[in-house]
Amino acid sequence: MKNISFIYENKEYNYILEKDYREAFNLDDFQKKYTDYFINYDYILGDYASDSLRLKGFNLKTNKNYNKINDYNKINDYIDKYCNYGCKYFILKSCK
Repeated sequence: MKNISFIYENKEYNYILEKDYREAFNLDDFQKKYTDYFINYDYILGDYASDSLRLKGFNLKTNKNYNKINDYNKINDYIDKYCNYGCKYFILKSCK
């Protein structure tokens, strides 16, 4: 696991890179796609489709913003159903 720190809109954010399948994580690509929309998520999944990074947030059931659609326990189902087969992806865990 690797610690990821970056500045977004003058605030510092910290994540732990929990999974980096096929060396998918690229800080420059991530910073270009990241918005404050993802602040309330416990995890961020990033996957590449047609050489373009897509981000999706997931939460644990203990998060006040929990929603069944974004249940972290379903992240593998999401990868299987909505990501290209064999695509590069990464999972970041928030260090709130």
